[in-house]
Amino acid sequence: MNGGLIQRPRHPGAREPLLATDICGVALDTEAFDESGFADVPDPGQETVLARFELQPQYCGLFENFSQYVGAAAKDNDTEPAQLTDVIETPGLQWLILVNHRPLYPYLQLQHIVNPWGFGGFPVAIRLDENALVEMVVRKVNYPKPSRGRIQRVGGRITGRLWYNTMYGDANLRNGQFR
Repeated sequence: MNGGLIQRPRHPGAREPLLATDICGVALDTEAFDESGFADVPDPGQETVLARFELQPQYCGLFENFSQYVGAAAKDNDTEPAQLTDVIETPGLQWLILVNHRPLYPYLQLQHIVNPWGFGGFPVAIRLDENALVEMVVRKVNYPKPSRGRIQRVGGRITGRLWYNTMYGDANLRNGQFR
């Protein structure tokens, strides 16, 4: 049997060392990353990076979750002060998750809150190559007349795991063999 997902040892009875993989396999001793930030809504045609994480050289990772936050000032009438409320629809805003400055599929130009801040959300499991840069960006594309209130603040959070890629060397790995 050549290739495929499962390969047999070359010599009957011989045990081969278990490596994660030669191409950035998930290690057992992963570390977590958790980055977040808040900003005022950018001007039309501008964008703001809300959360950013860059893997170090020789490290791989797994993008696991993101959260979005919007704060809007809503007034019932002119005599009452504005109160901060949460909204789900974000007209005029585009939410992007970028990996190495490229939009991450399927999170292309979201125009609403998919994973609200403060809730578990829906986890994802997207592999990150060595030295990857992950960013959550919000872009102001237009400014329609809001129905509930004007969006003033936005926030974003990205989480995941990272680990050292043993392909670049390990204290216990010598010439491709464990000692």
